[in-house]
Amino acid sequence: MREHAGSSCRTVLVSMAILACLGRATVAAAQVRPWNSAGPEGGVAVRALAIDAETPSTLHAGTPSGVFKSTDGGDTWNAGNRGLTNLDVRAVALDPATPTTLYAGTAGGVFRSTDGGDNWSAVSGGLTNLDVRAVALDPATPTTLYAGTSGGVFRSTDGGDSWSAVNSGLTSLSVRALAVDPVTPTTLYAGTGGWGVFKSTDGADSWSAVNTGLSDRNVLSLAVDPLTPTTLYAGTATKAFKSSDGGGSWNLACTGLTGDGVRTFAIDPLTPDTIYTSTGGVSNSGAGVFKSTDGASSWSRLTTGLAASHYVPALAIDPANTATLYAGTSALGVLKSTDAGGSWTDTGGMTGHLQVRVLATDPVTPASLYVGTSFGVFKSVDGGGTWTPRSIGFSGYEGLFALAVDPVTPSTLYVGGTESVRYDGAVLYKSTDGAASWSPTWCCGYIVKSMAIDPSTPTTVYVGASHYLANQSGVFKSTNGGGSWSAVLTTPNGAPTLAIDPITPTIVYAGTFDGVFKSTDGGSTWSPANTGLPSGAVSTLAVDPQTPTTLYAGTSSGVFKSTDEGGSWSAVNTGLDNLEVSTLAVDPQTPTTLYAGTRGGGVFKSVDGGGNWSAINAGLTDLSIGALAIDASPTTIYAATNAGLFALDRPPPTRVRSRSRAARRSTRWRPGRG
Repeated sequence: MREHAGSSCRTVLVSMAILACLGRATVAAAQVRPWNSAGPEGGVAVRALAIDAETPSTLHAGTPSGVFKSTDGGDTWNAGNRGLTNLDVRAVALDPATPTTLYAGTAGGVFRSTDGGDNWSAVSGGLTNLDVRAVALDPATPTTLYAGTSGGVFRSTDGGDSWSAVNSGLTSLSVRALAVDPVTPTTLYAGTGGWGVFKSTDGADSWSAVNTGLSDRNVLSLAVDPLTPTTLYAGTATKAFKSSDGGGSWNLACTGLTGDGVRTFAIDPLTPDTIYTSTGGVSNSGAGVFKSTDGASSWSRLTTGLAASHYVPALAIDPANTATLYAGTSALGVLKSTDAGGSWTDTGGMTGHLQVRVLATDPVTPASLYVGTSFGVFKSVDGGGTWTPRSIGFSGYEGLFALAVDPVTPSTLYVGGTESVRYDGAVLYKSTDGAASWSPTWCCGYIVKSMAIDPSTPTTVYVGASHYLANQSGVFKSTNGGGSWSAVLTTPNGAPTLAIDPITPTIVYAGTFDGVFKSTDGGSTWSPANTGLPSGAVSTLAVDPQTPTTLYAGTSSGVFKSTDEGGSWSAVNTGLDNLEVSTLAVDPQTPTTLYAGTRGGGVFKSVDGGGNWSAINAGLTDLSIGALAIDASPTTIYAATNAGLFALDRPPPTRVRSRSRAARRSTRWRPGRG
């Protein structure tokens, strides 16, 4: 009996231990919550269009919300994103021999579908740079394809299963456009940012610059004449160019063309002297869709049915009926013309979440937050459950890059970005009524990239801005709530990020393209604070709110930490699988907990001050993170992406209870948004 009782006792103890472990496992599992989509709903930005040449009523649209497909000439659209783990789609290309095979170039690599876009799989083996901007196929051997990335050109000869870099002779690896000669497909062209056009005649084994006459070398788009492939077109940040000798020389092709940013070309396959192009994207003054019937010697603007406030990043022509065109817009989905561009109608049916570029939370009311989108500013008072547009009084929706809320008077906000009218428009707006209305507070010629408000004297505001025309970029300061501004730091290309010491706000940090600069006297003087930082741009800065001598910097080489006010830095990247850090957020309640948003790798979390990181991406449909913010509670983390805003409920601190209390009362969790 004694042995039996002991055995029973041991059984009970083992059972209790198992239950305790199960209880801990349950709590741990409960803390791992997925992200939930938090809107706002609206039109879709279309970046790429591809038409099935065999069945032209079938077309595919690449968007920040994935790939949409229409099988009825654009009348209806459906998203087919199963397996597309990165929805930030920049390019779409169809296999001309088997159009049910298509490729999507995304911020997270290349994906392939073999069933017409219903299902996708990643095909990025060997693609050491996943920031894909362009995809092009060899029309004769479509298993050979090329990807243009921010790290150069990559080639695959097996339908994307494996890739290798092919950059010999490329002096710029920032490749934005690719074009393949349809007659001699070993000849191809690459358009780069700042270094012009490069040509290869050996299938990308080697490259040479072909820039004679190309006065603007910031290339955005390329196109080759399908019948006379020695004729090609290049669109740049300011102009359109034409070459008639395979890139040997270039001539301006701008007569009648207005607006900046020549985004795309569509050439009539039957009558190649008929060409369509579009402009816009920096400032939309003069932007639109243009048509030429004389091989780009002159252009006329097409206006009927086209909204002037949104530009067109993509154009496509029906190869069977060239009077039918499609225009992918920056925020209104796809428009269609059946009269060679004479008039346009909305195809409808393409809806999704608006691209969110910036966000800010109300420091007093946790459920109130603001986002900047391609449709302007939206406000939510229920944590992203519902949204109201709040853009009365300003335009320039396309370029909202900075948003800040007054920490003392949250009804006062600032929003900044590109000018609404090129060289003569406001770049910074202010609201004093909770974003119900806005008034301009600064112009002209600048792009506002960052903003910071003094927490103790909120009429003191800093902005980081670059200038269009001259080397007047840097950090600017206002001491009267935006009434007037003065330059306090000159640095090329401005400051992408600013941070203020919350306890000693005369200490200000500026993250620039040349590292970190620090001021201890409210911006009057500055000194570099770069010891230990890699050379190059600092994308984001975050200060520990409780111990502001500790701060973090996000770079293209990961996260760096300083514990001596920027005196020295050290890398803290263990577990950070993607080092392209775009944004950082520190938990105000537990500042050893911080979050890092990356370009293409999603969100990472550290609970030991950056010592170790782990990805927290469950539920995220887009892994390119533009901004992170934590509400005032703090119970919710928000992430801004090209596929909208996402919310993650932060679990409450774990409290240790006695076994008897735990048995009587289960742990309560804040319900997530579904």
